[in-house]
Amino acid sequence: MNDVNQSLEPTAGFDHDELVLGWRQYSGAPAAITTLLKYSGRTDMGQVRENNEDKFDVYEPEDPVILAQRGSLYAVADGMGGALAGQIASEMLLKNLILGYYNSPLEHPEHAMEEAIAEANSRIHALAQMVPERRGMGTTLVALAVVENRVLVVHVGDSRAYLVRSGAITQVTVDHSWVEEQVSLGAMSRADAELSPFRNVITRSVGASATVIPDMRWFNSEAGDTWILCSDGLTGHVSDQEISHIAQHETPSEVTRQLIHLANARGGRDNITVMVVSIVGFTNTTDRQVEHSETGPTDADDHASVEPSQKRGIGRFFSR
Repeated sequence: MNDVNQSLEPTAGFDHDELVLGWRQYSGAPAAITTLLKYSGRTDMGQVRENNEDKFDVYEPEDPVILAQRGSLYAVADGMGGALAGQIASEMLLKNLILGYYNSPLEHPEHAMEEAIAEANSRIHALAQMVPERRGMGTTLVALAVVENRVLVVHVGDSRAYLVRSGAITQVTVDHSWVEEQVSLGAMSRADAELSPFRNVITRSVGASATVIPDMRWFNSEAGDTWILCSDGLTGHVSDQEISHIAQHETPSEVTRQLIHLANARGGRDNITVMVVSIVGFTNTTDRQVEHSETGPTDADDHASVEPSQKRGIGRFFSR
């Protein structure tokens, strides 16, 4: 493979100095409010596929200024394409998304996110054009950036984000799919869409075209919120109400385990990936008091985000 192709491969090395340069441009005070949360991520090949084209990744910076500017990032990608192209696309996307989002000197998180997705899209699309067996490769994306007491939701494709709040579940993303377009036009009912043989035909993905436009939306956080990110390998088998019931009664690690087990028990026709981000409460930097949710998860097996105490975010990322 020539040098140009090597620079686009998901395993290609990063320019550490370039990344550090981008982060050094951040300025300002540490976050006034820090969200305390627990998360769990899990992916499974399913019962039919011979490889897993789903990926998930997390980055929680420990530098307080970076945390204030960009927050913590949680993302799921579902790749598509033959000859392992989907697996390569999803890996390339998440790796470049993290680097691009945190490296960007742009002030607003949504602008940095848009720029990072555009760059990842260009890299994946360029690789697909150069390697014939990877033509048409692409990937979905659904991600959360938890910035102080707000959450930025971004998505492309039919991977979904759900918010479980006060006993109710809301799908906060709208699938970029052919059947969803038909439902919006009134040409197909929701029930028919769920049974349609074309329900997996998506109309937008990262890498399939020269450009892509992600959907983005901000939400205010509340203690007790539970965010669920998932690929369609879950939603093809498990209903929204089942997701809600499990999310309200279990800790994040148990939610991911039970949901994947349920999807597999019903056929596991696709790769299955689930991430759960549970908002426990908030720390105010002025009084350091934590507002805990009465129903917040306490399972020690889950990963807990804490107030950053030292500046070692770069070393943490590159030691992975």
